[in-house]
Amino acid sequence: MERPPSYPSPPSLEPERYELSEGRRYTFELERRAFLKVFGGGLVVMVAATDALAQESGRARPQGRGDTPDLAAWLHIDENGRVQVSTGKVEIGQNIRTSLAQTVADELRVPVASIVMVMADTAKTPFDMGTFGSMTTPRMAPQLARAAATAREMLVDQAASRWNADRATLTARDGRIVAKDGRALTYGELTKGQALGGTIPASPAVDPTDKWQVRGTAVKKVDGRAFVTGAHEYTPDVKRPGMLYGRIVRPDGYEGTLTNVDASRATAMSGVKVVRDGDFLGVVAPTERAAARAAAAVQATWNVPPGQPSSETIYRYLKQNPDRNPQPPAIGAVAIPAGARTFEAWYRIPYIAHVPLEPRAAVAEWADGALTVWTGTQRPFGVRTELAEAFRIPEERIRVIVPDMGSAYGGKHTGEAAIEAARLAKAANAPVKLVWTRAEEFAWAYFRPAGVIDIKSAVDANGRIVVWAFDNWNSGGSGIQSPYDIPVKQTVFHASKTPLRQGSYRALAATANHYAREMHMDEMARALKVDPLEFRMNHLKDDRIRAVLSAVAKRIGWPKPSAPGRALGIACGTEKAGYVATAAELSPGPPWKVERIVIAFECGAIVNPNGLDNQVEGSVIQALGGALFEAIDFADGRVRNGSMEEYRVPRFKDTPVIETILLDRRDIPSAGAGESSMIAVAPAIGSALRNFGKVDTALPIRLI
Repeated sequence: MERPPSYPSPPSLEPERYELSEGRRYTFELERRAFLKVFGGGLVVMVAATDALAQESGRARPQGRGDTPDLAAWLHIDENGRVQVSTGKVEIGQNIRTSLAQTVADELRVPVASIVMVMADTAKTPFDMGTFGSMTTPRMAPQLARAAATAREMLVDQAASRWNADRATLTARDGRIVAKDGRALTYGELTKGQALGGTIPASPAVDPTDKWQVRGTAVKKVDGRAFVTGAHEYTPDVKRPGMLYGRIVRPDGYEGTLTNVDASRATAMSGVKVVRDGDFLGVVAPTERAAARAAAAVQATWNVPPGQPSSETIYRYLKQNPDRNPQPPAIGAVAIPAGARTFEAWYRIPYIAHVPLEPRAAVAEWADGALTVWTGTQRPFGVRTELAEAFRIPEERIRVIVPDMGSAYGGKHTGEAAIEAARLAKAANAPVKLVWTRAEEFAWAYFRPAGVIDIKSAVDANGRIVVWAFDNWNSGGSGIQSPYDIPVKQTVFHASKTPLRQGSYRALAATANHYAREMHMDEMARALKVDPLEFRMNHLKDDRIRAVLSAVAKRIGWPKPSAPGRALGIACGTEKAGYVATAAELSPGPPWKVERIVIAFECGAIVNPNGLDNQVEGSVIQALGGALFEAIDFADGRVRNGSMEEYRVPRFKDTPVIETILLDRRDIPSAGAGESSMIAVAPAIGSALRNFGKVDTALPIRLI
């Protein structure tokens, strides 16, 4: 797919996570003196990252290097006892600011209200790979817990030294160090006038989960009132002195090249500047409306290559156009034991769009050869690298600030809007704000990959699956391994060339792979006349999957629907250390309708049950879109349904009753929850729909 010049290509889908170029070194350069200048005096805790955390936060460690990153995160307690916690993570609406604040408050023995999270600012926070892959809770939260526990023990040491007391007689609570005789010092009193530094030991005294006090409770969302009242500012709300507004003139289709431009009508408008650099074409104007009018007035001629694949030909195209050499062969003729019953099916997964509430946006400002960009991205340090490469300036001269975003769903890893705004700002010699339109979001952002999945399986005379062969073209490898106990399992991912730009989407390929696998499990169970729940249980040894299946089956009333004529379906899976089972109840219609979704989810120890419940419910609603409506329609290098009128996402009337069951496992470390809770929604619906007729093997789900 065509990209304006200087756009880096989206990182590879394999191994389905975004990483920065191998060999590049990153160091957080804020020295102690500069830190104190920014944050003031007080207690400063430097966090030495372990190797396991090196890629998550800290310096990206190239393969084969044995050195440990020197700085990963910090915590600062000022003279008033206010606690500032720095992280490169981004708040995207998942309420991670609250759960991270809970973690620090718990370990430091302070109220959550005293915590201030400094997030996603490349000038103020340590390097971080990005907010993706459900990694914030399992990786960043423990790291901050270690920092807070270390700070707590340092404060105890300071009080013991000041009082010449036995530290074993002192307790940290409510932002104070308290002695048995009633004496107390606030954290602010202990740190006043001092700049104490320390490094976290290898095994700080972090609380075990059974000692949690703040974690595990439904703390209200930090800054929640600002969000619901509209006081909170997002990137499109940012204003800078002398700021202008930009628009990009896009090609007529993918891979289009600019052949001719007549900008006379646009340049005749007051205050308008037209910017052209190769195939990059944009305008800058005093107001947003003037920028839109100027862009529309530019007459551009584009050469769009003919014969590009379409929605109708994409699945054949993906199989016939490998993007890896040598390409792993398809499993093909797998050995089937004598007397076994075989099943074969192929599943088709369309491209779908992210449709974030907040479109891509950026404000760029140049000053003395340095660049500051405010933008919505999941990878502020990655976007800083893209900007450095695009403009050939050192990363130290670039600052990327991420205001809290209005969602992303994996769709904001790359820095298109930031680069475009910076190019326009450089040409205009003034700050420029660029906000993509909804049509641009549909046409020029990247999509969840389309894919083709072939499955061949065999069942013996005892009803046991003995062979499982699974080929996936292009969707990706996330969630591709089956959790079922099968003696012969063969799984292959085939990278394909793609006519549309593609990249991360919430849960990556786990939605596609779970849909195909669970629908195939359902098909086998029905053919064998075995209850689908029983069939799954017979092939599962993992107690965590069995637990969520049992919980959801009990709540839905399996196998009997709640009303005559209705149908039930069930599915399960695991991804990113989360375990999920989903049951759907459908009414026959016409048209048929999803009436009820019950989901059981387990992701280890729960940090904030209210936040987790919201995460799970939101993922179910988003999953309804991919299950029931969403698919990009394209041909001749153009998207044919690139508007909210034509591209259907779930609406209030589509949302069924959603019942969430959260299994709190305090004996298991916390895992992320933003993605894996959505993976079993589509197959649960497809399974239920089979009670009303034959279901197509292509998404979105429909009867044929």
